[in-house]
Amino acid sequence: MKGEIMEGTNTFQTIDEYILQFPDEVQEILQALRKVIKAAAPDASEKISYQMPTFALHGNLVHFAAYKNHIGFYPTPSGINAFEDALSDFKRSKGAVQFPLSKPIPYDVISEIVTFRVDQNIKKAKAKAKKK
Repeated sequence: MKGEIMEGTNTFQTIDEYILQFPDEVQEILQALRKVIKAAAPDASEKISYQMPTFALHGNLVHFAAYKNHIGFYPTPSGINAFEDALSDFKRSKGAVQFPLSKPIPYDVISEIVTFRVDQNIKKAKAKAKKK
């Protein structure tokens, strides 16, 4: 199983289990990505959601996943829109960006996006708490 790319039939309970299915060089990227996200969102919890590594703080912050030729990063549409310029060199969709495995991963930009998402989720949680 190690070395195969996610086919959607595997189920994972932890981010460690998810990462271990990939070749060593992809595992290194995933572990570095995880470390960057943890540093930017130290209070966030880790979980698997949609069969992807997910960080949550007052709701989902970001998801990420490895594919054959890229790392998918899912910071919600607001995370993509707010960093459109920084992400302009990468393939993007409404709520996702693809970082090719053949190029350096922009960990600094990822850190900024995660920090932005933490602020968003905290503000949203405070606004919700005021309504109650």
